[in-house]
Amino acid sequence: MRETLKLISVACGLALASTVGLAQSTSNNKVSEKTDWSVFVDQNPTECWSVSQPKESVNTRSGRVVSVKRGDILLFVFFRPSEKVDGQVTFTGGYPFAPDSRVKLAIDGKSYDLPAIQGEWAWATSPEDDAKIIAAMKRGAKAVLSARSERGTTTKDTFSLTGFTAAYDDSKKRCSN
Repeated sequence: MRETLKLISVACGLALASTVGLAQSTSNNKVSEKTDWSVFVDQNPTECWSVSQPKESVNTRSGRVVSVKRGDILLFVFFRPSEKVDGQVTFTGGYPFAPDSRVKLAIDGKSYDLPAIQGEWAWATSPEDDAKIIAAMKRGAKAVLSARSERGTTTKDTFSLTGFTAAYDDSKKRCSN
């Protein structure tokens, strides 16, 4: 079982590594906006995603709020038909996560882990976990992601879930074959 999880994590990591550049160039591929969420599509291979930026970010070190420089902070749900990815929840915190960091996702008080971590990216390790998180996101009002950087900064990013269901449905439909 552990070997299977390792293989899944490595495969997802490789897929995410290929998406880093894609995520940074999303402005050219936007196909729709659903309140606080946007939908993007890329071709060759076909990939669709829903994405949102946080409404609030709080950075602390030793219990004190600090100002830090971070890259893009984004919460995604990806669809990659060629890789049989059907709703992969992914977060990029805009900094490399600490090696022993736990990325926590809280949706209206219920907590989920994004245990697969590679650099600035974190994601769930199974389609079943993704499905649970997506169901909660559809019902929820906000998602809060908490993690720790390599430099020891604790971050807390709050995302609105207004428009999530419409964006999710749209991106899923665009990547259905």
